[in-house]
Amino acid sequence: MAMRSHILHLLVWALVAVPAVAFAQSGKGEFVVVSGGPALRKWENLRVGRDQHDQWWGNFIRPARVHIAEIRERYGRGASISWLVYRPAYTARAEEDEEPLLSFIRSVQEKYGCRLVWFSSGNEVIEYINRGRDRRREKVVGFDFFGHSNKYCMMFDYSNQICAASKAWLHVRDIPRINRKAFSSRAVCKSWGCHTGEAMSAEWKRHLGIPLVGAVGKTDYRWIWQNDGQLPSLARGSRWVR
Repeated sequence: MAMRSHILHLLVWALVAVPAVAFAQSGKGEFVVVSGGPALRKWENLRVGRDQHDQWWGNFIRPARVHIAEIRERYGRGASISWLVYRPAYTARAEEDEEPLLSFIRSVQEKYGCRLVWFSSGNEVIEYINRGRDRRREKVVGFDFFGHSNKYCMMFDYSNQICAASKAWLHVRDIPRINRKAFSSRAVCKSWGCHTGEAMSAEWKRHLGIPLVGAVGKTDYRWIWQNDGQLPSLARGSRWVR
């Protein structure tokens, strides 16, 4: 009886669990992928080791590349993909690391044929979502965010210009500025940052009418630099919600 109950529990979980990677039901439309920026080591090295972020500069670039590659594989070269990258953070980290990071990012754009859109503020992200190239013809069918976040905010900048603080973000209070008509009614949206599912997901659904998959708890980017092809995972005790 106990075994039968356990199997039933697993079947129910499989039906309701949010998949790690979700795709729009149709590739017709625009996939928008957003990469926030890494922290600077000069700030993070002031913290104790367990609280430090972004030892590697590409935490939010590599998983974006992995996801873009998945979209290409599923929908082909004709799929419209726009990759929004927070340029100020990578410019600063490039100077700190003494590496041509912007060129590395451009090489991803060149390989996968996506549209690379540099941005420097949350307002520019909202404007791009609302307008794109022509939202009357090309709705957003997929939205994915890779970066730092908390329950109320996607942080495009964190500990880059100011230690342990952000100067560029998309806050829950900004969501009403996003035009819900910019999205397909079947758009698939996901934040791969920490804590989004604790508040921001609900506001996204309330204002835009479509779910935003987010984590209750933390997500884990620690092994991204070692495992090419891996997307961020949930930290222990965390879960995905819509």
